[in-house]
Amino acid sequence: MSEREVYFVVRGCGKTALLMDGAFVTKRLERENARFPEVSDITHLAESLFGALPDATIYRTFLYGANPFHGSKQTPLGGPLVEFAATRTARNNTRLLEQLETSEDFAVRRGEVLFEGWRLGRVADRALQRNPKKTVSHTDFVPELTQKGVDMRIGLDIAAVALKRLAHTVVLVTGDADMIPAMRFARREGLRVGLCTMGQPGTRRELRAHADFMLDWRPGPPPSAP
Repeated sequence: MSEREVYFVVRGCGKTALLMDGAFVTKRLERENARFPEVSDITHLAESLFGALPDATIYRTFLYGANPFHGSKQTPLGGPLVEFAATRTARNNTRLLEQLETSEDFAVRRGEVLFEGWRLGRVADRALQRNPKKTVSHTDFVPELTQKGVDMRIGLDIAAVALKRLAHTVVLVTGDADMIPAMRFARREGLRVGLCTMGQPGTRRELRAHADFMLDWRPGPPPSAP
């Protein structure tokens, strides 16, 4: 059975910390809902996962994101100057993080986004492979933006929770195999480690192997506001 076909109810969790990879969660929700997620989508996800842990006491939900890149860069081949802070993506991410910071039992940890240059977009790249003589324009390029410092912050929080015994269980919402060392450490320190990959296909077996249990994710609309 697939992850979406089985919903595990895990008992005996005690105090539990939920750690969300913000970029991963945002991407999965955006793909599922065909729109950028709202705060209610994120909080509904957290509530759904805690709902699968009926004996758990909520310690805190951590969401790891990054401040959008706010610089200005010239597009290649004489294209326009792009003010990244003014883009819809930057505005959406800034608003989401600021609203989550004030949500109950949420803590936002921020890394940073670095500009690494420009690259051909996937559509333009495929077109060039079919026709190497195709003319390339500035509209064919997309920015290469890299998120830094998020994995480190997740690892530090897991270490703090484990060493200070702030919780008995940690649940990670991620598909990133870079989390394996932190998961190993948590288990060595006696924590139970849960994993939710939100149905992402192709998740590495090693990531699942270092979790004590898996939590399913059942997509659906958040409850309507009263």
